Amino acid sequence: MRDLLPELCDQFPEQVRVIEPMFTNCGGKERFYGKVVTIKCFEDNSLVREQVAQDGTGKVLVVDGGGSFRRALLGDMLAEKAADNGWQGIIVYGCIRDVNAIGETNIGVQALATHPMKTDKRGLGDLNVPVTFGGVTISPGNYLYADNNGALVSDSELTW
Repeated sequence: MRDLLPELCDQFPEQVRVIEPMFTNCGGKERFYGKVVTIKCFEDNSLVREQVAQDGTGKVLVVDGGGSFRRALLGDMLAEKAADNGWQGIIVYGCIRDVNAIGETNIGVQALATHPMKTDKRGLGDLNVPVTFGGVTISPGNYLYADNNGALVSDSELTW
């Protein structure tokens, strides 16, 4: 099953919340899913750096960057560290950089756009708080599923 999201929408229409189409699939894995860890930050990826260094087995990092197009919240080194630590994927409501290298990394990554400028490191942001974008509120502990069809969220793990 290459197209996961249509299958999940067909099987669980009352249990899924589809994020409005806005993301581009940039990672080496085009399909990913897992339990959600959230970060809310704006043009500062200090918490992203901290979280990708943690064990991410079975998890997806959801980064609400406020939709900023002025700085990249994820680059190749952080994506590689996340893959090495077992993260299944990262969704960035904002920009990433080093997109060619990220495309060769064994992790799913979706983002709004790319931008070559890195962020300042001021230690700002919130970990594991509900975030809202694309018409959906995503809470820590939800499950996120993503592929080339987009991304969706459910309150519980879906088995198919």
